[in-house]
Amino acid sequence: MREASKRLGLMGGLRPQVWLAGLLMLCCGYATTTFHLDERLFYSLRTAWHESRWSERSLWLPEYRVRAEALAVDGVANNLSGLTYDERRDQLWAVVNNPEELLALGKDGRLIGRYRLQGFSDVEGVTYLGDDLLLLAEERSQSLVIVPLPTTSGPLRRADYQSISLGLHAPDNSGFEGVGYDRKGDRLFVVKEHSPRKLYEIRGIRASLAGRMDLKIIDREAWIEDKDMASDLASVHFDERTGHLVLLSDEAKMMLELDANGRMVSFRSLWSGFAGLQRSVPQAEGMTFDRRGNLYLVSEPNLFYAFERD
Repeated sequence: MREASKRLGLMGGLRPQVWLAGLLMLCCGYATTTFHLDERLFYSLRTAWHESRWSERSLWLPEYRVRAEALAVDGVANNLSGLTYDERRDQLWAVVNNPEELLALGKDGRLIGRYRLQGFSDVEGVTYLGDDLLLLAEERSQSLVIVPLPTTSGPLRRADYQSISLGLHAPDNSGFEGVGYDRKGDRLFVVKEHSPRKLYEIRGIRASLAGRMDLKIIDREAWIEDKDMASDLASVHFDERTGHLVLLSDEAKMMLELDANGRMVSFRSLWSGFAGLQRSVPQAEGMTFDRRGNLYLVSEPNLFYAFERD
């Protein structure tokens, strides 16, 4: 009886340690599932293994380091969203989704000009089409509006411009979030944020502007279905130098580079401590690359970032 009591006492003494170990395991499991740590580790090892093959013919995101971090854009209080590069002027264009505005920015984040978007609603994405044309994406209505670059001050009125409304999903606050354009192939890439997240390729945008209505919409679900660590899609960029696509995830705080067949080439975490960041990017909304391969990113509420490759 005394021996049995001793054994029970030993078991009772182990209970706090066992409980703590179980709690730690649950916490580790939750973190692994929520942040897809296992998938991040897998792709980290995979990209490291293929570095010699891809680093010279891709953007190779792991080598990007921040050089301008969390700069507040002058005159913008909140809702800074999409971003694109205009190589003709060597500057950036950004949008604010409430109140709707188009912003001209220097590559240092300096505000150059601002234009009210009259009649627009919930503008989230912007991309440069070339030939002094921008394409703006309205999230809820899933509309794409072609806007000539402003040459004078004053509002830009939506009723003056051509637009296409696709209506691929219910009109809610998880519609078109970002756009990127392949000028050579006349392909527009559009991302839907979540519920569900989607990636579309739309062919024939510029041809349609010329009067040849021959749009073709391709669902690129196969390119993202195995990339669960990017739990939402906030922006997309097509890189003309490499032919690769870059996706931005706000929730996962990361960027993914895909090749021409949708296979992942590299990724870059936007957590604190990665890419030289002092703090995690709070709510990444838009990103673009310039002709030299430098990376620019904007985050809500009004923050600007610049990165360069080592």
